[in-house]
Amino acid sequence: MNRDFKDGIKDGLPIGLGYLSVSFTFGIMAAGKGLFWWQAVLISLTCLTSAGQLAGIGIMVMPGRYLEMLISQLTINVRYSFMSVSLAQKVEKPFRGIYRWLLGFIMTDEIYAVAVSKKEVTRAYFSGLGILPIIGWTFGTLFGVLIGSVLPDRLLSALSIAIYAMFIAIVMPEIKKSRAVAVVAALAVVLSCAFTYIPGLKSVPAGIAISICAVVAALVGALVFPVEEEA
Repeated sequence: MNRDFKDGIKDGLPIGLGYLSVSFTFGIMAAGKGLFWWQAVLISLTCLTSAGQLAGIGIMVMPGRYLEMLISQLTINVRYSFMSVSLAQKVEKPFRGIYRWLLGFIMTDEIYAVAVSKKEVTRAYFSGLGILPIIGWTFGTLFGVLIGSVLPDRLLSALSIAIYAMFIAIVMPEIKKSRAVAVVAALAVVLSCAFTYIPGLKSVPAGIAISICAVVAALVGALVFPVEEEA
């Protein structure tokens, strides 16, 4: 077995284990929304985006909201395009053609963070890096759907908090280090509460509300806390 491929699998193991536990919650939520087990598994196998899937299943239960789905998914997942472009500067020369599509498909926040730390990313390494996260995310969803159909509602409600805990765990370290991130996160929370409780605003579809909160908070952050370009 190629050494780079084995190194990729080794580095992808902790990501895969983390995804296994988090996607379990997504499976529970998908089952609660009325999706069949195979539908939830197919979503996780072909998407691999926690925030996008969480927003997506809420829109799927209301048929015909295609524009809302498009806007919300574009807003949430556009960062993967920037990550792919960034990482593409570090890949070996043979890493081109169909393999660039592979790079874009496997890209997640955690996979990017691991891969970008390498001096050069080979095809074998990146392929190995993505295998266990995909398996973990897909099978975690399957377990969540199957177990979610037999567990008590109170326990399911408690377990559903896990996916939000993951988002908090990602944001909190950055909030502690950066006042700008703290302000942007707080603004996003305030806007989200406004779309949840204020009459008129709470009638805005969830997907559109998520997009507005993300874009407005990011825009304010960029204007108030601009990052100076390095010489």
